[in-house]
Amino acid sequence: MSRDQRSIPGAGAEARPPQGVPGPFSRIGFELELLAPRGSSRAQLAHELSERCGGTVRPVFHADSEPSLVPGMGQFLHLTRGLEVRRDDGRVLCTLVDDITIVGDLDQRAAPRPGWYRVLSDDRRLLRLVAAHADPAAPLETVLDPVAALFGVQVQARGAVRRVNDGAGATIALAAPQPGERERPCEVVTPPLERDHLGALEELLAPARELGFVVPREAAVHLHLDGAPFRSVHAFANVVRLFARWRDPLRRVLGTNPACVRLRPLPGDLLRLAEDADSGGRGWDELRRAAGGLGLTKFFDVNLTSLLAEAPTRDTLEVRILPGMIWGPAVAGRAALVDGLLRRCQDPGPLPSPPGDLDAACAQLERMARAGG
Repeated sequence: MSRDQRSIPGAGAEARPPQGVPGPFSRIGFELELLAPRGSSRAQLAHELSERCGGTVRPVFHADSEPSLVPGMGQFLHLTRGLEVRRDDGRVLCTLVDDITIVGDLDQRAAPRPGWYRVLSDDRRLLRLVAAHADPAAPLETVLDPVAALFGVQVQARGAVRRVNDGAGATIALAAPQPGERERPCEVVTPPLERDHLGALEELLAPARELGFVVPREAAVHLHLDGAPFRSVHAFANVVRLFARWRDPLRRVLGTNPACVRLRPLPGDLLRLAEDADSGGRGWDELRRAAGGLGLTKFFDVNLTSLLAEAPTRDTLEVRILPGMIWGPAVAGRAALVDGLLRRCQDPGPLPSPPGDLDAACAQLERMARAGG
């Protein structure tokens, strides 16, 4: 796709969804990565959505991390400003947040815009403490005041940056402006949708298209499905087979974005472990503990970490390989295909291996999705 095409709303997402796949039927939460037009921000979409549903907008903190260039520090942990949109009856419509993987379409030299900043820390516990006490609606100049009060210290100012150190001089957190158009990335996070997925998606995406939002270069759509059905040996093993053995046809049928970052194939050790357990070698608890020792993170084609956790904070299986899209039918069609395949994974029989020919494998994958749905 040319660079010019990327300025067209929905570029790369107009391709028809897989044909003949009904649904989706499952409860699914969606994460849709969009980009506001230059000079705008995700706040504009939040207020447009709230006006259309007669609801409200509330600033919230969004926690994320990114690789650090500082020696000895593996990653920066930070909070950025998101916006939660609620309907007139108080139900959450969506939350709009930043996504740090979206960079290619931004002007990295752009000066910070007023009101857009991030709060940084090197300790997740401290960052959660900040999120619990700071007000995401507060301006940068005062956002850390409640945190400083907790430690009985004053906020230190150095230029536009605000810092809180404890009494021994150790840094708790700092707040700094966000340059580089970080207000433009807009990940639309839905609550779990139980019915009329297409209608619910278009309620969010149609206003975004009208406001000039587009699909960014690195965009993806993530699906969150309830994790409970996949906490058995056979279902888990089939999910691993699907995303390991069927990786190439699955990515072709779904149209995975090659520019999407933070995607990796599942490790071969996990496939061997899952297939051994499914053949009678291990029970679920043993499989879960063994798989948990393989160093899995969320940054694979499918995020299995919640299935392996004893007390997950978000009890879902997350599919991360759908391309960025801004048209509801394209999103719903691909979600339906994934839903059908994951329903097939819950059947007792092992998922077969794909045929060697890629075209034949893609056709068989779509047949399995129709049968599973």
